[in-house]
Amino acid sequence: MQAEAQSQTVAEGDLVLLLGADEKRFIFRVSAGERIQTHRGIVEHAALIGLPYGSAVRSHLNYTFYLLIPSTDDLIRELKRTSQIVFPKDLGYILLKLAIRPGCTVLEAGTGSGGMALGLAQAVMPTGRVISYDVRPDMQNLARKNLASAGLSEYVTFKLKDIAAGFDERDADALFLDVPNPWDYVAQAHAALKGGGFLGAIMPTANQVVAMLGALARQPFIAVEVEELILRPYKPVPARLRPMDRIVGHTGYLVFARKLTVGSALPAVGSDQEEQEEEGMEVEA
Repeated sequence: MQAEAQSQTVAEGDLVLLLGADEKRFIFRVSAGERIQTHRGIVEHAALIGLPYGSAVRSHLNYTFYLLIPSTDDLIRELKRTSQIVFPKDLGYILLKLAIRPGCTVLEAGTGSGGMALGLAQAVMPTGRVISYDVRPDMQNLARKNLASAGLSEYVTFKLKDIAAGFDERDADALFLDVPNPWDYVAQAHAALKGGGFLGAIMPTANQVVAMLGALARQPFIAVEVEELILRPYKPVPARLRPMDRIVGHTGYLVFARKLTVGSALPAVGSDQEEQEEEGMEVEA
């Protein structure tokens, strides 16, 4: 997908995907007079203009590629990056859990290579806004290039700022933390969200989750959830359907919560009594 819906045939300026039989992917914007050099030969951009999507095209070495519109998954996986990205399997779930939809105002920290911002931008367009915070100008410069390549720059505002000093915005619909120590910024996130707003965070280790849960318990947040998604791909061969030999076993723990307005009564989060009640045990008064 791109910022604007594409026609059924390739036009000048379209963002396209060439997919080889070996699953190698090449994503680029079509410009007459340019060419794409692949490991299987050269394809002239001009030869693509006017072709229907789904067509087979051949390189100068007579190797077959298939001409497609890149998916969000393709765009994120093929990002130029110098840091770990939020995996598409996690990103899709995050969008659902944070209720990201057209028109939303969403904050994120940190920017990284822009993969999360790309997914958020596609979800909030055409009337929403993503505001992305980071303290590293090199990372935001890379993210800007990645968003520009995807045609999504107009939906993302980058802010070079330490969120320890707080977010500039108030009444945001959702906020996502992808930083090493998200528990240090729970109060700042609470101040930036609207009442009932959605908070999400991702972290790779269990001890980070424990610290995050402690911070959430000290602030007016409810509906706290901790989850992990495991994705198991299979080889799509009818005669020998089986799991892939190599899979990504763990990407990160996801933590979600909802903001309460200040002064609301807080439940006891993670108390021994609560755990025993969930397990069906009797609790003495």
